[in-house]
Amino acid sequence: MIFPIVAYGSPVLKKEAEEIDEDYENLDELIASMFDTMYEANGVGLAAPQIDKSIRLFIVDASPFAEEEEGEEPDPKAAGLENFKKVFINPIIEEEEGEEWAFAEGCLSIPSIREDVMRKSKIRISYYDENWEFHDEEYDGYAARIIQHEYDHIDGILFTDHLSPLRRRILKKKLVNISKGDVEVAYRMKFPQAKKRR
Repeated sequence: MIFPIVAYGSPVLKKEAEEIDEDYENLDELIASMFDTMYEANGVGLAAPQIDKSIRLFIVDASPFAEEEEGEEPDPKAAGLENFKKVFINPIIEEEEGEEWAFAEGCLSIPSIREDVMRKSKIRISYYDENWEFHDEEYDGYAARIIQHEYDHIDGILFTDHLSPLRRRILKKKLVNISKGDVEVAYRMKFPQAKKRR
């Protein structure tokens, strides 16, 4: 099932999500649908709040970062991402360290905007996978960044919250337009301020 992705301005995107347990209803189907939804929208990560579910769950598939153009030098930040497909349930970022680095992030809930966001280069995260097996792992480069971005979603934080007040003011009209549905997008979305068609 392909879910509509909720757009900027939806209250669920600003809420801290709730932990779930192993009895969460239809979790396997939900995870499969989240992957279908993410692939349909050409994303590399998707958090449950983005499909209007305020639970501490996100998925990632960073393999597009491992694809190199003909004749390009391999990007060291993309090392090991060929099969980087994971489910994170009730995750906790235990540590963030290393040099901060900038990267132009985008978000399926905020289409058509990309902005440089500074993030630490390394993280340690504990989480449960889709089989409820516990993991405590370290990541760096793009893997760490994608995880940090999706983790922000379950804490009610958007990448635009990391921008300077001036930059946010400059983007304000675009963000308001997104919440109204005044944006070109190639996947299903739910806009909080869209005018109802009669």
